[in-house]
Amino acid sequence: MKLLQFPIVRIIFWFVLGIIFAFYSGVSLYFGSVFLICSIFIFGFCFYKSHQSFHQNLYFGISLYLVFFSIGIFASLINDDRLKSNHYANSESNFGINHPIEVVIHEKLKNSVSNYRYIAKVVEINHKISSGKILLNFKKTSNFKEFSVGAKLKIVDQLVKNFKPNNPNQFDYSQYLETKEIYGQIFTDVSKVKIYPIVESSIWFYASNFRNKIIHNLSKNGFKKEELAVVVALILGQQQDISKEILRDYQYAGAVHILSVSGLHVGFILLFITFLLKPLPKNEWGNLIRLIIVFIALWAFALIAGLAPSVVRSATMFSFLAVGMFLNRETNMFHTLLVSLFLILLFEPLFLFDIGFQLSYVALFFILWLQPMLKSVWSPKNIVIVYFWDILTVSIAAQIGAMPLSIYYFHQFPGLFFITNLVLIPCLSVVMALGVLMMVLAYFDVVWMILLKSVGISISVMNGFIKWIASIETFIIKDIPLSFSLLVVSYFIIFSLIVWFKKPAFNKLIIVMIGFLFFQIIFFANRWSEEQKKELIVFNVKNNSIIAERNGSNITLFTSKKLLNDSFENKMIQSYVTANFCKIKTIDKLKNTLQFDHNKILIIDKSNIYKTSTKPDIIILRNSPKINLERLIFEIKPNCIIADASNYRNYVLAWKASCLKQKILFHSTYEKGFFSLK
Repeated sequence: MKLLQFPIVRIIFWFVLGIIFAFYSGVSLYFGSVFLICSIFIFGFCFYKSHQSFHQNLYFGISLYLVFFSIGIFASLINDDRLKSNHYANSESNFGINHPIEVVIHEKLKNSVSNYRYIAKVVEINHKISSGKILLNFKKTSNFKEFSVGAKLKIVDQLVKNFKPNNPNQFDYSQYLETKEIYGQIFTDVSKVKIYPIVESSIWFYASNFRNKIIHNLSKNGFKKEELAVVVALILGQQQDISKEILRDYQYAGAVHILSVSGLHVGFILLFITFLLKPLPKNEWGNLIRLIIVFIALWAFALIAGLAPSVVRSATMFSFLAVGMFLNRETNMFHTLLVSLFLILLFEPLFLFDIGFQLSYVALFFILWLQPMLKSVWSPKNIVIVYFWDILTVSIAAQIGAMPLSIYYFHQFPGLFFITNLVLIPCLSVVMALGVLMMVLAYFDVVWMILLKSVGISISVMNGFIKWIASIETFIIKDIPLSFSLLVVSYFIIFSLIVWFKKPAFNKLIIVMIGFLFFQIIFFANRWSEEQKKELIVFNVKNNSIIAERNGSNITLFTSKKLLNDSFENKMIQSYVTANFCKIKTIDKLKNTLQFDHNKILIIDKSNIYKTSTKPDIIILRNSPKINLERLIFEIKPNCIIADASNYRNYVLAWKASCLKQKILFHSTYEKGFFSLK
């Protein structure tokens, strides 16, 4: 299939480019509106000219792509919440000062190590009507009681802007929140919260109550916590209560997609509802009733699952498929896929930047395109073998499509994914069927113990199998470096290989070879570029001091505390190492002096043992030393003073004031993030 010959492919390509341009360029709505109007006029003129000559020339095509590029820009801008004049992000006075802030809980998130987290909608700030979504962080305490969706709170605390990454090559959580239209956060505790007796009865409130009622009824009847967390993720799309260990096992086994409600789950709902509606007559009215009920069921399920991007994608896709099934219309699955993509992004452009949304669309595209080719390689006669061969080819096609993106974002690849899918997907059909029945009954507080035990045992066995697969770490390839340029070339190679595989020809093979050549050139150019670099980094780590001295691809790490395997510090350093094609050569205890390039570095800790005779160029203050900084500056006259996150904040503020007074460059990792010397 020559996909690029479909006009819709090229149109949506330019539409998506428009969304990306609007997101990263920061253009105004005025620009987007004028650009859209101008592009429509240009298209109208080109259409008129081509209509007169009965020939669609090059200019007609260019003007059409320009229109969809401008639609992408306009859709991205018009859906920006900050267009509302009362949006909290439009006023700097809303940030950094204690205000009475009224909010309504919108969604519960997975808790962090130290905080309970919620997404909330702002109602008022400082007694003025306001709007927008924020992230609420409540400090973990023994007396904390969970807030329900729809709860209205009054918090007297300060709203802060999202934090940029404090260390190099970290995941940009600030940008991630912005793709969710969250531009501010509150860090507080329950002592500063007033709970109003009234509750906002929105559709989210009823969906949350539906889920909570099921979970409560299952819990009180003895459903184990770990198994319940997995079944709730499988069927209701809620991953908040899954433990870090179970989630990691599913990632290592290549089965994390099972925990995210997607096409597999929504497709099951479609088949289940279709089966229940079989008694209806197969005429025009019967099919119309089927279609309406299926629509309601699919979107009710999507709402209960939280309308995550992957769920919206699946519900939209299967809604189009249902139209074809019940109205006897032939549907081209590629067209269905692309039209669903266009409609979703037209109303929710920021879904484009959701990792799950990207992976689900890429995986589905490769299933539709590549799986039939893989399936044609072998045609077994046994129906059981055919079933497992289909599962295997679908898994391989999806994994080939998603692999570059997965490596780019997560820097790892599960080598035993095909075994995981061969075992789990057949089991999942049974678990889904029993689980849906169990949850429907549980909502009405009807719990059949045999059903409860069957689902519990099934989930327990499934978790055990996943844990066993994840424990075979030889097949889990970790810390794979992949830059954006290598990501693009990787997809070029995959596409050209599939095109060649479908219909081998010498000129297609040449294109494949050119792709591999470019990959090697970019890879070795990146390696060579990184090996020429020298850098000293003072990381921003709470209650610890970590300094990395990089010489080419080798890193010498100096740390005040031992690094644990699953600790934040270890993951942070590994992110830097992987992104920069480096390796840790040695790990040493932090010293009082360092030499980097031509710079002498003095490190002062709480022991206050140091020599001023060395005349250092840079001073690093760590672990809250009690020193007279002004006198030290007068004696040594350093070029720069650095304070890391192991110091007390009030000490850092005092040192900053002293440096400003003495006109000495001061860098606090609390305030500015990591310090880099090149």
